[in-house]
Amino acid sequence: MPLTVDEYKIGQLYMISKHSSEQSGGGEGVEVVRNEPCTDPKHGAGQITEKRIYLNSKLPTWIRKFVPMVFYITETAWNFYPYTVTGQFKHFCSFLPRFHVKIETRFENDNGCNENVFGDDPTPKDSVCFLDILSDPIPDKHYKKSEDLSNWVSEKTGRGPLVDGWRNAIQPIMCSYKRVTCSFEVYGFQGRTEDFIHRNIRDILLVGHRQAVAWIDEWHGMTLEQVREYEKKQQEETNSKLKSDITCTDSAPPVRPSFTRSISVTDESSLKKMGVKTVDIPSSPSSPSSLKNPLRLNSTPE
Repeated sequence: MPLTVDEYKIGQLYMISKHSSEQSGGGEGVEVVRNEPCTDPKHGAGQITEKRIYLNSKLPTWIRKFVPMVFYITETAWNFYPYTVTGQFKHFCSFLPRFHVKIETRFENDNGCNENVFGDDPTPKDSVCFLDILSDPIPDKHYKKSEDLSNWVSEKTGRGPLVDGWRNAIQPIMCSYKRVTCSFEVYGFQGRTEDFIHRNIRDILLVGHRQAVAWIDEWHGMTLEQVREYEKKQQEETNSKLKSDITCTDSAPPVRPSFTRSISVTDESSLKKMGVKTVDIPSSPSSPSSLKNPLRLNSTPE
C-alpha cells in the first residue's frame, strides 16, 4: 500500500469501523462485544477486540440449509501493532462444531519482499499469494469507482493514482503480511468449506485495503485518540442497529426447514443429496474412530 506502517495504524482502525458500519443492516453485520486494552508478556501493550459477525446471507446455499436464521461467528483479535492475531470460531449453533480460522498479521515498510516475516519457518512458495490492491479483481458487488485506485488521487497527501508496476516504483510503501490457517474437521465437508473461507478472506482483504487507501483524506492527520473516539461512535451505532434488527427477526414466526434435524454425514445417500462426493472408508484398525462411527450434526433452527 502507498502508506507507512505508522499511517496505516490509524487508517486500519478508521477503515474497519466505517466498513463494518456500511455492511451492517437487515440483521447482519458486526456487533462489537468487547474492545479494551490488554498486555502480552512478549508483545507488550495492545488491544483486544471481540466481535459477533452475523452473516447468514453470505453463506453458500448448502450451509444455509443447516444453520439457524440468526447465525453468527465470534471473532477475537489481539492487536499488538505491528503484529496482530485473529481467531474466528463458529458460535451459537451446533452445526460446524470444529470450525476454526486463525489469521496472523505483520505490517512492514516494504513491498512484500520479506520471505520470512514471522521469523519462523518460511511459508512454501506455492502457498504464498500476492494480493495487488490495484489490479486484482474483486466481486462486482463491492466495486465503487471512488475506490478504484487507478482513478484515486489524495488531496491531503498528493499520492495517486496507482499505475502498473507501482509496487516497485513508489514511496512510501508498506505490506500487510497475513498467515491464514483454516480448519473444518467434519468428514465430507473439509475441502469445500476451507476453499470457501480462503476465497472470502482474500476478497475481504482486497476490499478493505483498497478502502483504507481510497479513504485516506478522511482519516489522514487523525490522532490515535481521535480515531478511537470515531471507532467507539461507529460501534455504538452499529450495535444498536443490529440489536434492533435481530429483535424484529426474533419476533417473527420462524420458517421451519424441510430437512431432518439430525443427519449422519457418513451416510452415503445423505451426502450425495447434499452434492458431496463420497469415498470408501476402509474398516481397518488404523482408521480414526470418528470415521468408523457416524458423526452426527445437530442443526437447530431456533
